[in-house]
Amino acid sequence: MVKIGLQIKANLESIEKLYTNHPYYQWFVKLKCGSCGEVTDKFHDLTEADKVPQKHNRSETNLLIKCKLCSRENSIDVIEGSNGQFTSNDLGKFKTIVIFDCRGVEPVDFEPKSGWIAEAEDDGKKFEDVDLSEKEWVEYDEKNQTSVGIYELEWQFIKVK
Repeated sequence: MVKIGLQIKANLESIEKLYTNHPYYQWFVKLKCGSCGEVTDKFHDLTEADKVPQKHNRSETNLLIKCKLCSRENSIDVIEGSNGQFTSNDLGKFKTIVIFDCRGVEPVDFEPKSGWIAEAEDDGKKFEDVDLSEKEWVEYDEKNQTSVGIYELEWQFIKVK
């Protein structure tokens, strides 16, 4: 069992907080088999709120996947309560926003897609279902009469103790 954190970094324009619709956000990740090193060719989605039964024991997991190359059965879970927020105080550095419990696989790439929530500064508008698939997003906050945006979104995975 290895714990892997997904960290993000972005430039925020008049945005105070960026976070996901936890625990219903779909995390899209490419996975690498810990046994043979095979990397999945497509992104797999896992959601903390969704559970599937494991075949060999009575527990449940968020994603159960069989390696195409070596046929090993692996699983990955979103650790409950691990979701964080990227705030205007985090600019210029990576911040962990979710931690995965990995058994036999580890994430190697991430696709942000939609479902993010962005809150504007100065009690401005709360934007729901923000789509970050283009690694940036721009909108207008009518309450504060200013443009808001998320730019230069980057991510990385780190091992967590």
